[in-house]
Amino acid sequence: MLIDADAMLGRYPRRDVGTGSITEALDRMDRFGIAEAVVSHTLSWLHDPATGNRELLGLVADHSRLRPCWVMLPGTCGETGTPDEFVTGALEGGVCAVRAYPADHGYDLAGRDCAAMLTAVAEAGLPLLVDAAQTGWAAVESVAAAHPKLRVVVGAIGYRQLRQAAGVLSRTGNVYLGLANLSSHCGLEWLVERYGERRLVFGTGAPLRDPAEAVTRLLWAELDDAAVAAIGAGTLLELLPVGAM
Repeated sequence: MLIDADAMLGRYPRRDVGTGSITEALDRMDRFGIAEAVVSHTLSWLHDPATGNRELLGLVADHSRLRPCWVMLPGTCGETGTPDEFVTGALEGGVCAVRAYPADHGYDLAGRDCAAMLTAVAEAGLPLLVDAAQTGWAAVESVAAAHPKLRVVVGAIGYRQLRQAAGVLSRTGNVYLGLANLSSHCGLEWLVERYGERRLVFGTGAPLRDPAEAVTRLLWAELDDAAVAAIGAGTLLELLPVGAM
């Protein structure tokens, strides 16, 4: 079984990758054999997190294969409420993960402004998803150390960041890597050999990336069936709140 931890709904204005509709998302999942997906909304990323988060819940309400992922902001400006209000609303809405865009939204993930929100997210049992381009590895390691209950999944790492990722994986137990754009030759096999399959999470980056990339990389990898199953769905299921999927 494959569960996509890195997908998005909503139109993307900078490139023609479809309309971002529910129908397109489900059709794409069926084409690539993806059972379920954790989805956020382009509005939450490119416009306003509070608006996009609300819109997302309405979109996926009748679609059990699509699990909502809210976008967070620091609690200092009150844009998404206090940290407690944010996580309470997220859990009540069936949100299973939280995504951060610190570079695009203009804040320091490891700074004091984010500390209370990250504490609340960790206490709620929600994993944090963040792309490597949105923050630095030093910030990821700092956040992981300051919030040991918080599970941090770093996606879109590419192949030139493996040395930095390896150091953080070695020094932490709560940082994981997403598969979207993990494009190094035999990099997936190397990571499994060195850190184990339980530090890797399947994700496609759809619709901005073609899911064939991540699906092919995993299913054709020189890994045993147990490792493929863990990366494809097992690890993510362990990271999500109980009953979220």
